[in-house]
Amino acid sequence: MKLLRRLNIIVDDSKHTKGGRLYNQILIVLITLNVCVVIIESFSLPSYTRPYLKSFEVFSIVVFTLDYLVRIVTARIRHKKLNGIKSYLRFIISPLGLIDLLSILPFYLPLLLPIDLRFLRLLRVFRIMRVFKLNRYYKSFRLILHVINIKKRELTMCLFAVIILLVIASAIMFYIENPKQPDKFPNIIASLWWAIATLTTIGYGDVYPITAAGKVVSSFIALVGIGFVALPTGILSSGFLEVLDEKRKFNYCPHCGEKLPC
Repeated sequence: MKLLRRLNIIVDDSKHTKGGRLYNQILIVLITLNVCVVIIESFSLPSYTRPYLKSFEVFSIVVFTLDYLVRIVTARIRHKKLNGIKSYLRFIISPLGLIDLLSILPFYLPLLLPIDLRFLRLLRVFRIMRVFKLNRYYKSFRLILHVINIKKRELTMCLFAVIILLVIASAIMFYIENPKQPDKFPNIIASLWWAIATLTTIGYGDVYPITAAGKVVSSFIALVGIGFVALPTGILSSGFLEVLDEKRKFNYCPHCGEKLPC
């Protein structure tokens, strides 16, 4: 039990110990290097570099796997009110636990299951998920997730309104443009690509209306899209202000205005 407490201090309460701070710094460097390797591998590299990159990948997987297993085992210390299995599951299904799992899963799946090479290439893309492990070590990442969490109801409502608007716009444009452009607007699902590009005001230009009615609808959707794109930004901005104001309340005395110790 003492060993579990010491491990928990290192991996979860690292700010108060030199060993914990060193452990954090090592993992931050390793995560950053892994993201760099994923980017580098997208280039055409000499064949002699492959063994080195593979060795680095194996080393990283070993470190990340041990880190993941230690965090599972020490979950009993962090969730004392839960029994052993429930405390383990609490970490495994948590956002950070899932990120840790997704960061190592692409390495182990091909070893356990016969996987098509195309799917294997797709799995390797998930290695970029390791960048989200930095969320554990930087307050800015945690602040962003906290703001999204407290504003999730407003963001969900906004997303629901956008989906409804996209479906309606796609259906209208399909019935207007399909007789003239059956290849560009073959069905409502295909028209959804036009709706997304127009609503977000990107406008790639590969699909566009040619009828007068279609141009009117497209102009309306583009104007509405300006507001819908700005709406989530406003929601998140207000969330950041609320969180920062709440923190300031604890930094200053509400009676005398003197700064309180953090």
